[in-house]
Amino acid sequence: MVTTGLMLSSQADSMKPLPFKVPAKLPDAAEMQSPSAVRIEGWLGARVAANAANRLLVVDTEPLIAGYRKKPGTHPWLGEHIGKWMHAATLAWANTGDVALREKLDRVAAELIATQEPDGYLGTYVPEQRFGLFKGADWDVWSHKYNLIGLLTYYQYTGNEAALNACRKMGDLLIATFPAKKSILAAGTHVGMAATSVLEPIVLLYRLTGEVRYLDFASYIVKSWDEPNGPAILKTLLTEKQVNKVANGKAYEMLSNLVGLCELARVTGDREMLQAVLNAWQDIVDKRLYITGSASAGELFQADHALPNDALSHICETCVTTTWIQFNLQLLRLTGEAKFGNELERTFYNNLAAAQHPQGHDWCYYTSLEGRKPYDKGITCCHSSGPRGMALVPQSAYLASHDALLVSTFETSSTTLELGGQRVTVAQQSQFPRRGESVLTLRLAKPATFAIKIRVPAWAAPVIAESAVVQSGWAVLPARAWQDGDRISIKFNLVAHLVAGDYGNAGRAALTWGPFVLAYDQKLNADLPAPSTLGLIESQPPFTLQPGTALAFDTQMVGGTGSMPKPATLVTFADAGADGGVYRVWLRAPGVAATANGSLLPGGTESRSRQGNQHGSINDDDFGSIAVTFDGQRQEEDWFAVTLAAPVSVRRVVFAHGTNFSDGGWFDASAGKPRVQVQRSKGGAWETLGELNDYPATTATDNKSLRPGQTFTLRLSNPEKVLAVRVIGVPACGKNPKQSFSSCAELQAFGE
Repeated sequence: MVTTGLMLSSQADSMKPLPFKVPAKLPDAAEMQSPSAVRIEGWLGARVAANAANRLLVVDTEPLIAGYRKKPGTHPWLGEHIGKWMHAATLAWANTGDVALREKLDRVAAELIATQEPDGYLGTYVPEQRFGLFKGADWDVWSHKYNLIGLLTYYQYTGNEAALNACRKMGDLLIATFPAKKSILAAGTHVGMAATSVLEPIVLLYRLTGEVRYLDFASYIVKSWDEPNGPAILKTLLTEKQVNKVANGKAYEMLSNLVGLCELARVTGDREMLQAVLNAWQDIVDKRLYITGSASAGELFQADHALPNDALSHICETCVTTTWIQFNLQLLRLTGEAKFGNELERTFYNNLAAAQHPQGHDWCYYTSLEGRKPYDKGITCCHSSGPRGMALVPQSAYLASHDALLVSTFETSSTTLELGGQRVTVAQQSQFPRRGESVLTLRLAKPATFAIKIRVPAWAAPVIAESAVVQSGWAVLPARAWQDGDRISIKFNLVAHLVAGDYGNAGRAALTWGPFVLAYDQKLNADLPAPSTLGLIESQPPFTLQPGTALAFDTQMVGGTGSMPKPATLVTFADAGADGGVYRVWLRAPGVAATANGSLLPGGTESRSRQGNQHGSINDDDFGSIAVTFDGQRQEEDWFAVTLAAPVSVRRVVFAHGTNFSDGGWFDASAGKPRVQVQRSKGGAWETLGELNDYPATTATDNKSLRPGQTFTLRLSNPEKVLAVRVIGVPACGKNPKQSFSSCAELQAFGE
């Protein structure tokens, strides 16, 4: 490990980013290191390595750049992908020194720059639809933002002047366009926030060139927020202090602007800007952050504590996850406060890693806390954003602050940096994540005096490192003269914790292991019922960490009321569902009745009027799997049912629509809404309890824009004792009247 650190030194020198020409007026309290100066191994290091080797190196960049060569591009924001790739790939190359990745970077940069037009335009739109809110053409400034970020990062680490010149041309074109020809708000969606998020690279362009016109343009961008019908980002965060009250609450675009505001505060010294972003951070952490370290539902910051868990709510967009990482890294640098490192850690080990397939090649667009993970190999905004977040991991691990080393990781890792006037290599050999022990070893040619601060997240407390005293979230070893070969033994608390749910998760609990949120994976527990029925059996459940390299835990859980505890396996949220299985983070809390927060039907026998050609379960807590009755025939009625082993008392029945097809898939409500029927005894008659009155007025050919997984509810005035439940109605035919069929995602029944 020490040898690896010493080998790092010459490489680190050759890959240091170029210094800024303009110094910060609000200097960083904690300085990041070049990715070339840091090595991350262990659990998180494996994810970082997979991102570089299995995603960034092998991505086909030709489709990403095709829209620049032949305009218009095939998609309104096609232009963002190449800049995102360059940003992530540059950081990954600086970290690994991979020759093949560098060759690919050089080629792609040259190809992108070659498409730039004489006036500086570097986008994918035809001339008549540039920099404006035209139909399908409202992401032009946004794409220039990512080209600026990608090419500026590439320039910083390679010194390629052509990349910097291309950025100058882009910046000058933006200045010539806004506000001379129009407001920048008229060139981006989401109340202008998409376009104004170009603030971040414009400030970086100023710092790299020293040319004041770029700073003036950055100031204009911030002023534009207060134009009529503008997003009023700064003003709202200083007064309302709530992100969901900023503009339309769009999380990704807003966070992108806040990252830029951090850069502007750094270079101008404006502490009002810093206060605004701190207000935003506190509001997100207090009211809008998932236990797994991401935010947003439907891509928006929602009302206070509105944090749905399911896939249909489109939660935890990976673009939001990555920009949240960037935001916290900015604040960690600006303030040096450990709480921002804590949030980085939470996100890296949970939502970011969960969005990434463990092999590193695929990503999720959204990552729900229950259901299935929608990994795919496509190119979307999130598939391009996720690798950027993973490429930032090394720079968050070790920082320097006023001749103090800040240790912000417990992974086996190393870094080389300047401390006390000497080059110091720090190597950490760790037992994490299986045991709470690690050792720091220092290598330096001459003695040097500096302090060491080790971040103390709540899960790890108490952290013991010699005589270190915890101050403001850091275990501090005061400055002293360190010698070559000095070792610091670190012990930290690595145990299981139970987290009680609140608000929407009242009556539920989640389990954690160190920074990892754990999850129940149905495929690993074939003998247990669906996740929604399972409960924890005591306030501190017994855990046994399974042997081997994978993080898996043996525990016990119970199913329905009166059931006996059974062995169960838990895995990290990051690994859960990797093979397509159903998983769940929030489980029934100890002592909570089985019916309190779950459907009564899981474990029952499913049936339907016709077997159809899609056989997903309607009783598995997964709204993404559906069953259909299609068989090419026309029927007068269709039904979906669940029969239990013993009667239960039901007060509410929920039917979730499957999906729409061109030739049917829904119920025709023109002669009456779908009905809820029950059987009270085995083989008994079906009795109608009521209709799904909230089902839309569909016809055989018009689905009234039903959404996949959309739910409809029958509430009963009194509880009904039932053995089986079904929903029955007339199937639709769509464009093919010779047949008809319906679909169902879930059928649920509740006692309350």
